[in-house]
Amino acid sequence: MPTKSVSRRAILGQSMAALGAGLAPEFLHARQSGHSDRRGQQPNILFIMADDLGYADVSCYGARDYRTPAIDRLAADGVRFLQGYANSAVCSATRTGLITGRYQNRLPIGLEEPLAFRDVGLPPDHPTLPSLLRGRGYETCLIGKWHLGALPKFGPLQSGYDHFWGFRGGGVDYFTHGVGGVKDLWDGDHPVEATGYLTDLLADRTLEAIERNAESAKPFFISLHFNAPHWPWEGPDDQAESRRLDQSGKPLAVFHFDGGSQRVYAEMVTRMDYQIGRILDRLDTLGLAENTIVVFTSDNGGERFSDTWPFTGRKTELLEGGLRVPAILRWPKFAAKGHDSQQVMISMDWLPTLLAAAGGTPDARYPSDGINLLPFLKAPEQTVPRTLCWRYKNLDQRACRSGEWKYLKILENVFLFNVVDDPMERANLKDRFPEKLSELEEKYRAWDSRMLPLDPASTTHGFSGSELADHYGAKPHNSVR
Repeated sequence: MPTKSVSRRAILGQSMAALGAGLAPEFLHARQSGHSDRRGQQPNILFIMADDLGYADVSCYGARDYRTPAIDRLAADGVRFLQGYANSAVCSATRTGLITGRYQNRLPIGLEEPLAFRDVGLPPDHPTLPSLLRGRGYETCLIGKWHLGALPKFGPLQSGYDHFWGFRGGGVDYFTHGVGGVKDLWDGDHPVEATGYLTDLLADRTLEAIERNAESAKPFFISLHFNAPHWPWEGPDDQAESRRLDQSGKPLAVFHFDGGSQRVYAEMVTRMDYQIGRILDRLDTLGLAENTIVVFTSDNGGERFSDTWPFTGRKTELLEGGLRVPAILRWPKFAAKGHDSQQVMISMDWLPTLLAAAGGTPDARYPSDGINLLPFLKAPEQTVPRTLCWRYKNLDQRACRSGEWKYLKILENVFLFNVVDDPMERANLKDRFPEKLSELEEKYRAWDSRMLPLDPASTTHGFSGSELADHYGAKPHNSVR
């Protein structure tokens, strides 16, 4: 179906019309009065985020070596966004954009690429997706990865979640649930011990949370933030590999540059898919599927064993492969079924979208930089123009996408790509279209001037030739303008 471009004013009007067409009159009245507490009027929300999953790491986006039937099922029953972006090419920054609905560069925590050992975190007084939904009457729960600051100053319970079960850092071993001998598994603000493969444990906790909320008068918002398929490269039967890493005596062994394979990576992804299937089946069994929004996405582009086709680049890089992610939304009561959308979207869009579905709006003191995607769920063939910008401290990377065009700068190398015609970013058109290059450079500068300046002390990371052979000649370069 041909794509139809519409104006921003029109899309806002369609947003209200779409809401009105899909939701009960009682819910609209409650939303307009600022009050809604009757079950069945507001949707439940299950937000599933994979960690370091590449664009083509699930079969409905092109995976070639294995199938992901549960995630494919979400796409078949919902809307698949084909031009979905992460807010950053690394986890902490994207998670900041997701939970605040704003460019992560507006907050010190969002300048960490990723957060490591500094005492920085998400300010507890900043409105978040869970806190705003809690204000709309939702029970809120995070299961899995946090990575937005450490206790005692920062944490999920301090930023809008009623419940938390998972880990606080950037990654943990799938069996020991720690890094370098330090455990990192929590129930609320209390450390806990558990036995089992972490992907399975997170799914089990999610099933328990759904069961617990099934009879509640409150709708639920459950954030299921898997660590899969993040390093270390361990499938569900790789306890021996976990022991090898744990007994190596190397504190950074978990980064796992001496292990992994495409076979193991496939086992990690398909196990996550299997557990998502169990969760979807439970929603069906409990009669909750019709009015439960299920989102599936990733925090950034793929890492070492990932498939980012048809893009190049990966995590820590502002090439498309480092930023493009799967993005699926299923809501049988409201959304079109089995459709694709070419609308350009980004992680920070989820906050205004899910709030709108719940009958709320972002905090006026912290207006969202994202857009409400609900209109595209009713009319997936429509699009609205977007201009999106990114920066990444390692290699002084900067990027701006506007329409079909993308400006990219890495060190002193400047590129202009048409990423619709040339998704691999091979044809540098900067000399053929200098006016377009100047236009996007100016849009980037205007955006950058509204963000916090880069922090010389913030953590940043990028792969070098000593780590990945296909990055031969690449050296770490963390300079600041």
